[in-house]
Amino acid sequence: MSLQRRIEEKLMQAFHPERLMVINESDQHAGHQPEFDGGGETHMRVRIVSSVFTGMSRVARHRAINDLLKPELDAGLHALAVEPAAPGEATRW
Repeated sequence: MSLQRRIEEKLMQAFHPERLMVINESDQHAGHQPEFDGGGETHMRVRIVSSVFTGMSRVARHRAINDLLKPELDAGLHALAVEPAAPGEATRW
Protein backbone atom coordinates (compact mmCIF):
# COMPACT_ATOMS: atom_id res chain seq x y z
CA MET A 1 0.00 0.00 0.00
CA SER A 2 1.29 3.46 -0.85
CA LEU A 3 2.19 5.96 1.84
CA GLN A 4 -0.47 8.31 0.53
CA ARG A 5 -3.14 5.61 0.92
CA ARG A 6 -1.94 4.69 4.44
CA ILE A 7 -2.18 8.34 5.47
CA GLU A 8 -5.69 8.61 4.00
CA GLU A 9 -6.84 5.50 5.86
CA LYS A 10 -5.40 6.63 9.19
CA LEU A 11 -7.01 10.06 8.87
CA MET A 12 -10.37 8.54 7.89
CA GLN A 13 -10.37 6.21 10.90
CA ALA A 14 -9.22 8.81 13.42
CA PHE A 15 -11.12 11.92 12.29
CA HIS A 16 -14.10 10.72 10.17
CA PRO A 17 -13.71 13.76 7.91
CA GLU A 18 -16.38 15.40 5.82
CA ARG A 19 -13.67 16.25 3.29
CA LEU A 20 -10.19 14.85 2.92
CA MET A 21 -7.46 15.33 0.35
CA VAL A 22 -3.97 13.90 0.72
CA ILE A 23 -1.77 15.32 -2.01
CA ASN A 24 1.67 14.03 -2.93
CA GLU A 25 3.75 17.15 -3.58
CA SER A 26 7.11 15.39 -3.83
CA ASP A 27 7.56 16.27 -7.50
CA GLN A 28 7.44 19.98 -6.64
CA HIS A 29 10.63 19.58 -4.61
CA ALA A 30 12.84 18.00 -7.27
CA GLY A 31 16.31 19.51 -7.30
CA HIS A 32 16.09 21.02 -3.82
CA GLN A 33 18.83 18.60 -2.86
CA PRO A 34 21.25 17.07 -5.37
CA GLU A 35 20.16 13.47 -4.68
CA PHE A 36 16.41 14.18 -4.75
CA ASP A 37 14.67 13.76 -8.10
CA GLY A 38 11.12 14.46 -6.89
CA GLY A 39 10.06 10.83 -7.02
CA GLY A 40 8.51 8.84 -4.25
CA GLU A 41 6.35 10.02 -1.40
CA THR A 42 8.42 12.39 0.70
CA HIS A 43 6.28 15.55 0.75
CA MET A 44 2.56 15.38 1.51
CA ARG A 45 -0.19 17.95 2.01
CA VAL A 46 -3.27 17.09 4.08
CA ARG A 47 -6.46 19.05 3.63
CA ILE A 48 -9.11 17.89 6.07
CA VAL A 49 -12.47 19.07 7.42
CA SER A 50 -13.67 17.21 10.49
CA SER A 51 -16.07 17.89 13.34
CA VAL A 52 -13.36 16.51 15.65
CA PHE A 53 -11.57 19.85 15.17
CA THR A 54 -14.51 21.91 16.46
CA GLY A 55 -13.32 23.95 19.42
CA MET A 56 -9.68 22.93 18.96
CA SER A 57 -6.97 25.50 18.42
CA ARG A 58 -4.96 25.47 15.22
CA VAL A 59 -1.94 24.15 17.15
CA ALA A 60 -3.99 21.35 18.74
CA ARG A 61 -5.30 20.29 15.32
CA HIS A 62 -1.79 20.14 13.90
CA ARG A 63 -0.54 18.19 16.92
CA ALA A 64 -3.36 15.66 16.62
CA ILE A 65 -2.51 15.00 12.97
CA ASN A 66 1.25 14.97 13.54
CA ASP A 67 0.85 12.55 16.48
CA LEU A 68 -1.27 10.23 14.35
CA LEU A 69 1.23 10.29 11.49
CA LYS A 70 4.38 10.10 13.64
CA PRO A 71 5.23 6.58 12.40
CA GLU A 72 5.19 7.83 8.79
CA LEU A 73 7.35 10.84 9.70
CA ASP A 74 9.78 8.59 11.57
CA ALA A 75 9.92 6.24 8.58
CA GLY A 76 11.02 8.90 6.10
CA LEU A 77 8.14 11.25 5.30
CA HIS A 78 10.17 14.44 5.01
CA ALA A 79 7.50 17.15 4.94
CA LEU A 80 3.86 17.29 5.98
CA ALA A 81 1.77 20.38 5.26
CA VAL A 82 -1.49 20.38 7.21
CA GLU A 83 -4.63 22.41 6.47
CA PRO A 84 -7.24 21.36 9.05
CA ALA A 85 -10.68 22.91 9.50
CA ALA A 86 -13.90 22.27 11.37
CA PRO A 87 -17.19 22.18 9.43
CA GLY A 88 -18.35 25.65 8.48
CA GLU A 89 -14.91 27.22 8.69
CA ALA A 90 -13.51 28.89 5.62
CA THR A 91 -10.85 27.01 3.68
CA ARG A 92 -8.62 28.19 0.85
CA TRP A 93 -9.29 25.02 -1.13
